[in-house]
Amino acid sequence: MKPDEVYNRHELPYLAAKSPHNTHDMDVSVDCALFGFDGKALKLLLIRQRTSQGGPLSEAELQMALPGDFVHADESLDAAAGRVLGELAGLDDVYLKQFHAFGDPDRVKGLKDQQWLRTFREHPENRVMTVAYFGLVSLHDHTPKASSFAGEAEWTDVDHLPELAFDHDDIAHLALQTLREQLESKHIGFEMLPQKFTLRQLQSLHEVVLDKKLDKRNFRKNIKRMDHVVPLNEKEEGVLHKPAQLFTYDANLTTPNS
Repeated sequence: MKPDEVYNRHELPYLAAKSPHNTHDMDVSVDCALFGFDGKALKLLLIRQRTSQGGPLSEAELQMALPGDFVHADESLDAAAGRVLGELAGLDDVYLKQFHAFGDPDRVKGLKDQQWLRTFREHPENRVMTVAYFGLVSLHDHTPKASSFAGEAEWTDVDHLPELAFDHDDIAHLALQTLREQLESKHIGFEMLPQKFTLRQLQSLHEVVLDKKLDKRNFRKNIKRMDHVVPLNEKEEGVLHKPAQLFTYDANLTTPNS
């Protein structure tokens, strides 16, 4: 965050007049970095902040962000993360894993961040510590639909992300790093594939996530050693090239060393 962009309420009469007396010291939130794979590129779900009536920001000034919100007093962190995706993007039954906490005292103190927060929060100047989750979905089964304070919800190529609100650039970067580290050891890539997939699709996913080319022969040799990648007596349909055999993932067959 640039020093000259840090919020100073005394320089903004509109915000100073609206500023309530703080009665809390710190709030806790969850933010979700949700990834999907469209067959060619890795996507990240972003929301565009919605304008609140009477707020200082025009539509052009609203920022893109990761889906996130405060944790309610009566819910767990995991429940809050699931609720956030449901309320802001209309998504449920999503693979989510907690991976890091972000607690910089100034993480929500950017000028535009404070301007937007003041249209929705009772105590916008409070320090906010956020617990971050990364999630994985199959784009074949999940279509986001924006609601609440999310004006839009859209999949964005991870190689072409805009500058995000708050410290969400840092969260997205670390989420992608975590995904790359756990892709093979935790067998989580299957969450982004359809229930039935080809080895070509599986290799393409790995190459896109890991950002490197993999040898086809060695990749398939390694995959066929894995009990949890189950061959089906089915082939692709409706393709112009030679139909490939379909496979599925069976988590019950996963072993610690597979």
